[in-house]
Amino acid sequence: MIIFDCDGVLVDREIIPNAIDAELMTSAGWPITAEDLIRDHIGQPKAAIWEQVARRRGAPWPEGLLERADVLLLDRIETDLRPVQGITDALRGLPGKKAVASSSALPKLRRSLERCGLLDFFEPRIFSASQVARGKPAPDVFLFAAERSGERPADCIVVEDSVAGVTAARAAGMRVVGFTAGRHSYPGHAEKLLEAGAAAVFDRSDRLTCAALGSNM
Repeated sequence: MIIFDCDGVLVDREIIPNAIDAELMTSAGWPITAEDLIRDHIGQPKAAIWEQVARRRGAPWPEGLLERADVLLLDRIETDLRPVQGITDALRGLPGKKAVASSSALPKLRRSLERCGLLDFFEPRIFSASQVARGKPAPDVFLFAAERSGERPADCIVVEDSVAGVTAARAAGMRVVGFTAGRHSYPGHAEKLLEAGAAAVFDRSDRLTCAALGSNM
């Protein structure tokens, strides 16, 4: 089975929530850019990112600010979200079981996939870190995906765009490849994924083939 992260791998979404979060954090008195958030926190659950930045600034966020970010993101999903370039054709060319294991909350995850026309490639194997005790870089969501899909972790291949995701997949005992085709990719992105344990890194969707992934599923 091939397990895909969602944001930045299937849907080109990472730049959208990070831009929203950076704007709101800056408005609350903590100047930060979307690029800062992507570089330092990509792949982690949203609430954990906000908590980490709050600790750095030494004060909690104004009440309702995180919820405001969620509302804005849902609006932007409907207007701005697109699939990662070429990913639809790549998925059509990959036979066998496919699953999604994402840090996004399940309603946002499913809506993102539906909005981009990708839901049917994975249904019903769509899993969120909100369904397990710990988010990435812990392995919980990948182990949960394998268990619910009736697969051994050692038989799963993960496609990830974040260090946290690569770390989680490796901790789950799964082979993992990096992916840097999203608009949020940054200088040194591929090198960081390789350092975290990715077996290879691909920068285009059309390179995600069975031969490249080492999969005959």
